[in-house]
Amino acid sequence: MVSTAEKFNNNKIIASMESLTRLSTNDIAKHNSPGDCWLVVEDKVWDVTAFAPQHPGGASMILRYAGRDATKAYAEYHAQGLIEDTLPSSCLKGKLDRSNIDEIWTRSQSSPTNLSSQPAQTQPDHQKPPLHSIINSYDFEEAAARTAPKKAFTFYSTAATDCWTRDMNETMYKRIWFRPRILHDVSRIDTSTTILRNKVKVPIFICPTGLAKMIHPEAEKALARAAKATGIIEVLSTSASHPVEDIVAEAPDHPFFFQLYVNRDRKKSEELLVKVNRLGLKAIFVTVDAAGRGKRESDERLVVDEPVINPVTGERIMPDKKGGGLTRMMGSYLDESLSWADLAWIRSLTTLPIVLKGITTAADAKLAMQYGVDGILLSNHGGRNLDYSPPAILVLLEMHKLCPEIFERMEVYVDGGIRRGGDIIKALCLGATAVGVGRTFLYALNYGSEGAEHLVELLKDEMESVMKLIGITNVSECHPGLVNTLDVDHLVPATDGHPYAKWRPKPRL
Repeated sequence: MVSTAEKFNNNKIIASMESLTRLSTNDIAKHNSPGDCWLVVEDKVWDVTAFAPQHPGGASMILRYAGRDATKAYAEYHAQGLIEDTLPSSCLKGKLDRSNIDEIWTRSQSSPTNLSSQPAQTQPDHQKPPLHSIINSYDFEEAAARTAPKKAFTFYSTAATDCWTRDMNETMYKRIWFRPRILHDVSRIDTSTTILRNKVKVPIFICPTGLAKMIHPEAEKALARAAKATGIIEVLSTSASHPVEDIVAEAPDHPFFFQLYVNRDRKKSEELLVKVNRLGLKAIFVTVDAAGRGKRESDERLVVDEPVINPVTGERIMPDKKGGGLTRMMGSYLDESLSWADLAWIRSLTTLPIVLKGITTAADAKLAMQYGVDGILLSNHGGRNLDYSPPAILVLLEMHKLCPEIFERMEVYVDGGIRRGGDIIKALCLGATAVGVGRTFLYALNYGSEGAEHLVELLKDEMESVMKLIGITNVSECHPGLVNTLDVDHLVPATDGHPYAKWRPKPRL
C-alpha cells in the first residue's frame, strides 16, 4: 500500500488529469507482457509490472488485461479510487488518448479472454422493460433474471441447499389473512414512523447486501440516493462495493445504519467501528447468524473460470472442483468464535444503538433483551445460510407466545420474503417496528437509483391501499386484531424446548 504522502501526491496528479501525457492505443498495446505490463483503468494508464505478482487475485488477473482497458473488470469488484491508494504515483504513465481509438482496439477489449466485459454474461436478446412498466416487486426480479449479468442474478437469487427457507419466507406471509374493519375515515394516510429515533417516511430499510456493484456500478451509492429521496434508511454492509465514506457522501444529513461482520482479526473490526462512529452513522447491526456459510448450489454450479476477489480482505478465491461460486469466499474472514460475551467488547467501541441481526428463536430474543441490546432483526439471512431455519414472521409469532414483554423493551424488525405492501402491514400488525428488504432492492438496482426509488413508491402505494381497506390511517394503529394467523399458528412452538427434550436414546451394547 502507498504511504499517506504518496496518496497526497497521487491525488495532486489525478486532480490535474489534463497535465498527463496522452498515450495512444498503440503505445499502450506494446506493454503487454509479464515483464512490461500496462493497463487502462478509467482512462488512466498504469504500469502494473511490479504490482502484478502481489495482486491478491494473482498475476493472471492483471496479465489478461496487459496492454488493454481493464476498467469494466476493475469496476466489478473494486471501489473507485482504490488503485490510486494502492499504487505509487510513479506507476501512473499518462491517460488514454481517446481520439485515436480504432476498431482494432475496440475489438480487443471484447475478446473471449476479457470475461468481465463479455456480452455472454448478460441476456443480450432481451432489453430491460421501461421502468414505468414495472408495477410490482416481482416485475423487478423478472427483469433482472432476463437482463442482469448472469453471475450477479445467480448470486443474488440463490439460497442454501433446497432453498426451502427462502421460499417459505414469502409463502408464510401469504398464509396470513387480514380482518378488515369498515366505515372509518381513511381519507388521509400516514406511513411515517421512527426507527431507533430516526424519522422515516415508510417503515422500510434497505438490508445490507454484498457485491451490489455486480448489477450496477454505483451500487450502494445509488441506493443511498434512493433512500434519501424516499425517506427510508439504508443499512450499509461490511462488504459494500464502495467505501462507507463515499456512500454516505451521496446523501448528506441523511441517517444510515451499519452492518458489522466481526472479522477474525478483531483489530480490523475495531478500526471499522472507529470510522463508522466518525462518519456519524446511527446504529450498528451486528450479524450473528453467519458462523458458517450455506451451501448455495446454483451459485456453485455457475461456470466461472476466473478468480474472485473478496472486497473486504482482498483474498483470492479460485474456482476448484467444488465449483466457481462466490459464496464460499464471502465469509472466509468471519470470526466464528463470536459469542454473547463479545457484545460487551462491541459496546466498548461505540455509543451507537446495537441491533442483533439474525435472531431465529424466542430463546435468543430473550437473551438479547438480557444483554441490553437496542433492537433485534428476526432474520434467516434470506434463507442463504441455514436451510429449514424458520421464517421471521413465525419467529415473531413465537415471541408473542413466549416473550411478549420484549416488544415493550426494544424495537423488533423482520426481513425475508417481503414482496408486497400488504406483507409490511402484516408484520407491523404482529409487532414489528419496520421491515428490511434485500434481494428486491438489488433487482431494482438494475435500473439504478431510479429503480430503487420506484420500488419504494410501489410498496408505499400498496401499503396505503391496504391501510385504507383494513380501516387504519397511521402505522401506529396496526395491531394483531387486524390479521388472522390461524393457518400458521400450529407451526409456532409453545415452549422454548421440545416435547421430546427429555428423551435420550439408549446406549448401544
